[in-house]
Amino acid sequence: MSEAIPVGVIGCGRMGKYHARVYGQMAGVKFAGVYDAIPAAAAAVAQQYRCKAFASLDEMVREVKAVTIATTTEAHAAMAETCFKAGVACMIEKPLARNSQECRQIVEWARKAGVTLAVGHVERFNPAVRALAKMNLKPRFIETIRVSPLTFRSLDVGVVLDMMVHDIDVVLSLAKSKLKSVEAVGVKVIGQSEDVCNARLIFENGCVATMTGSRLALKTDRRMRLATGDAWIAIDYAKKQGVIARRGQNLEHLRETFAKVKSGEIADPTKLSFSDMVKLEAVPVENTDQLLAEQEDFIGAVRNGTRPTVSGEDGMAAVEVAERIVVAMGSEAV
Repeated sequence: MSEAIPVGVIGCGRMGKYHARVYGQMAGVKFAGVYDAIPAAAAAVAQQYRCKAFASLDEMVREVKAVTIATTTEAHAAMAETCFKAGVACMIEKPLARNSQECRQIVEWARKAGVTLAVGHVERFNPAVRALAKMNLKPRFIETIRVSPLTFRSLDVGVVLDMMVHDIDVVLSLAKSKLKSVEAVGVKVIGQSEDVCNARLIFENGCVATMTGSRLALKTDRRMRLATGDAWIAIDYAKKQGVIARRGQNLEHLRETFAKVKSGEIADPTKLSFSDMVKLEAVPVENTDQLLAEQEDFIGAVRNGTRPTVSGEDGMAAVEVAERIVVAMGSEAV
């Protein structure tokens, strides 16, 4: 049996607590403890999960081989630099950094240190998204919606880096093409950064993606729809499920119905129900804990020296696209 890898969590806010909970129950690791710039926050989490509250980051990196960094985005680079200098692998919560320049620096530090760098884009481990990844899709059109009430967290960044970056990462993984152009409109309501954004991404292979993000909605809604040459797919991130309508299973019947309407054989088309006519099948989803899957993927990469599912380069690419979206909003983000 492989030796347990000592791990720690930096940052004891909402996400840090989640990571601490999973590490505390995870096989193949030894949960060494937590560190937070606010000692009381670290002490509370340490007591809850029966681990050590490190007095300093320097103390922590002497006792661990891997960490999750779940601090505020602006602190990611400084935390990562200390870890990499000590040869400690990092999984950094999304977004990787507050701008692409910092992302490049973090990626370079990891490369020079020869240690694993993963990025916490947890939606990539959503069972519905993982099912799509196995289907080898070639989407022509992608639509994402990610809206929620204001949580009063992560207000140091706009909605693009706070929320939409999840969908940017998933879209990039599905489109598998270089980005050709970006159009976007955004609205600032609460502070200095956009709280609502709609973006349109056009890729070199012809795929088009439209994304909507808002942290001012009255209820949470997180969905994605895709159209390929032979199927239409819809997934619900929160419910971790989806449906597929295949062209081959529906086209002939729909065309026959259309012909009957056109010829007058069906006199009142308003009585037809399109949704009842379409044959749907469930996306084959394996119900798993996506945070656990993410951390197992990270620790597996550390143990085996392999590339994590969401690498530092992937996290950097998502931030680069987010920046292009913010630039495309221009003076319209008012």
